Amino acid sequence: MTLPTMLIATLPALLIAAALFDLTTYTIPNVLPAGMLLLFVLFLLAMALVGHALHWNEVSPHLIAGGLGLAVGMAMFAAGWIGGGDAKLFAMASLWLGWDDMFSYAVIASLLGGGLTLALLMLRKVPLPKPLAKQVWLLHLADPKSGVPYGVALSIAALFILPTTEIFRLAAAS
Repeated sequence: MTLPTMLIATLPALLIAAALFDLTTYTIPNVLPAGMLLLFVLFLLAMALVGHALHWNEVSPHLIAGGLGLAVGMAMFAAGWIGGGDAKLFAMASLWLGWDDMFSYAVIASLLGGGLTLALLMLRKVPLPKPLAKQVWLLHLADPKSGVPYGVALSIAALFILPTTEIFRLAAAS
């Protein structure tokens, strides 16, 4: 397994960690999006080390997607629609997926987020069974005053799209 492949294989672990943190605590620690950014930089360096230095025309669509993802995410955060961790996670996933896959990512994340919202609305209409009612994170999810841990939808959407991306194919070919 090459270094680029090992690095890109770490990305799903960070996405899963973000989803689990958001699901159980309604927060995404800054270390996770920061780790995704560092991982992207290390991936670019590793690609150069194996003889495939990515050219500007290959890297710029990722930088544009990440920048746009950050701008859109921060606007949504400012409007109170999503949390700050969700905004950063969306930006970092967009950075990795790139411009070509950003729209698909946003659509899939929106559909998953809508499904998650509907599931939570239904869950919040029924009382939790006694054994589950002892779990603080489940009580928080079941609370009608709580929001939606949108990082779950963002992470699952990124995991769904990642294997079909150009960057993934490049890593596999290295």
